[in-house]
Amino acid sequence: MSVATEAPSVGAARALKCRECSTLFPLDASFACSECFGPLEVDYDLSVITREQIESGPASMWRYEALLPVAPGAATRPGLNPGLSRLVPAYNLARALGARAVWVKDDSGNPTHSFKDRVVGVALENARRLGFEVLSCASTGNLANAVAAAAARAGIDSVVFTPSNLEAGKLVTTAVYGGTLVAVQGSYDDVNRLCTEVAAQHPWGFVNVNLRPYYAEGSKTVGFEIAEQLGWRLPDAIVAPVASGSLLTKVDKAFREFIDHGLVDRRAYRVFGAQATGCSPVSHAFREGHDVVRPVKPDTIAKSLAIGNPADGPYALDVVRRTGGAIADVSDAEIVDGIRLLASTEGIFAETAGGVVVATYRALLAQGLIDPDEEVVLLNTGDGLKTLDAVAPVCPPTLTVTPGFDAFEAAYAELRP
Repeated sequence: MSVATEAPSVGAARALKCRECSTLFPLDASFACSECFGPLEVDYDLSVITREQIESGPASMWRYEALLPVAPGAATRPGLNPGLSRLVPAYNLARALGARAVWVKDDSGNPTHSFKDRVVGVALENARRLGFEVLSCASTGNLANAVAAAAARAGIDSVVFTPSNLEAGKLVTTAVYGGTLVAVQGSYDDVNRLCTEVAAQHPWGFVNVNLRPYYAEGSKTVGFEIAEQLGWRLPDAIVAPVASGSLLTKVDKAFREFIDHGLVDRRAYRVFGAQATGCSPVSHAFREGHDVVRPVKPDTIAKSLAIGNPADGPYALDVVRRTGGAIADVSDAEIVDGIRLLASTEGIFAETAGGVVVATYRALLAQGLIDPDEEVVLLNTGDGLKTLDAVAPVCPPTLTVTPGFDAFEAAYAELRP
C-alpha cells in the first residue's frame, strides 16, 4: 500500500512500514499500524555504499549513517557518539569451553556502558527532527542511563521510568545526569504500560514507544561492526541476549543488509538467543514449537532481560528458525557462573545479560546445537559494575589477614596444594 500522507525522507529512510501488512506511513512519531495494529519499522531507499565510504567515516556508529534513519551529519551534533566497541578474540574462554574460535562483542565500553547508547543515539536524532523537547523511556536500567545521559548532552530534559526494584547502581547512574527519574512500584511490563499512557497525554519523545521504529534501527550497528571488524565477513553464528527481542532481530537485519549491498559475501550464518530461565517466554515458545509468545511474570537476577511480554518475541523466533539457530535459557546460578567465567578467562566483567549469553553458549555446546568448531560471536551488552549484587555473594576476598608478613605467609600457604 502507498504512503498514507506524503512526508520528506530522512537520509535513506523513506517511510515507516508495517511489519505485518506492509502499509507505509510518514516518518513521524508512530509505532503501530492504523490498518492492522502491527508494529512499524523503517523502510529505506538505499543507494550504493562502499567499504571505503564506511571506513572513512567517524570512529563511532555514525560511520554507518547512510544505513540509518538519520539526517547527514549526526556525528557533528551534540551527542554521545557511541559505537565502534571492541571485538575481543576470546582465546582463553574458547579453550575453557573446548571451542575453536570465540569472539566477544563488548559494548560495555560505550559512554554509559551498554549497547543502549546506540539505540538512543538514533532516537535522539529523530526526537530533534520531530521537535520533542523531552526525551523519555520505559527501562530496565541501561536504557534509562542512556536516555538521561544523551538528553543531558543534547541540552534537553529527560523523564525516565523504571521498576523501583532495579539494581542500585542503575538507579544512581541514571539520577546522576540530572533528569527526572520515576521509580514505579511494579514490573517492567507495568512500567511499559504506564509509559504508553503517558506518551498519549504528553508531547514527549519516548524512545521505545512513539520513537521505537527509529530507536530499534540503532541495534543494527552492532551487526555492522561485527562484520567490519571481522575483515568484512560474517561469523558462523552469534549468541545474543533476548529481552524485547529487538537486538537479535536487528543484528540479523544488519547482516542481511551488508549482504544485499555486497559489503560481505553471501553465506549462511546462525542466530541464537539467550534468556534467563526466570524470564524465558521466547525460549519456551521456541522449545514448544509455538509462534505466539505467552507473557510471564519475571523472576531472575538478570533484570535487564526481565521483560515478561517481549514486543519482538515472535520476530526473534522467526529469525532463529530461518537461520537454523535456537533460543535457550539458563538458571540464575548458571548466569553467575557465566559472568565469573568470562571475567576469569578474558578480563571482561559483564553484567547479568552477558552472563546469560556465556552460560547459554556453554549450554548450546553441551547440547550439540552449536559445533565447537564454529566461529561464534557472543554479545556482551553491558558492564558488570552495574550489577554487582549478582556476584557479590560469591566473590568475597580470598584472604583476610592482619597487616604483618608472617600472617600473610601463613594464610597464603594454606591456599597452596
